[in-house]
Order: sequence, then C-alpha cells, then structure tokens
Amino acid sequence: MIVITRNGKTTVVTGWRAWLIGAVAFVAACGLMFLIAFVMLGVAITVGAVLLIVVPVAISLALIASLFRPRRM
Repeated sequence: MIVITRNGKTTVVTGWRAWLIGAVAFVAACGLMFLIAFVMLGVAITVGAVLLIVVPVAISLALIASLFRPRRM
C-alpha cells in the first residue's frame, strides 16, 4: 500500500499498481546507484593514472634540476 498526500488530498495505491510503482522505484534507485558508482570509478582511475605519470616526472625533473644547480662550498 502506498499513501500519497498532496495539497491535503490523500491518494491510496494498492494491489498490482503499488507493486509496479515499487518495482519502478527500485529499478530507478539501482540505476542511479550504478551511475554514481560508474562515475566515481572513472574519477578514481583517472586520478590514479595521472598520479602514476605526474609523480615520476616530477621526481625526475627535481633530480635533473639538482644536477644543474651550482654547488655551495
């Protein structure tokens, strides 16, 4: 049984219509969760790939820069 109150008017949905509305709501919620998980996984993979490239490049540039720095005595 689904009870909807809108503008002071109460509507009661029972039977197969309530099951259908519940099933549609369940499928929509699962689809939304799948979409959110898909986007979060994509962001995580992108950040990981960028870090795998940027960190070694930054380390190598720092090492090269330290070779060209004048020595202090």
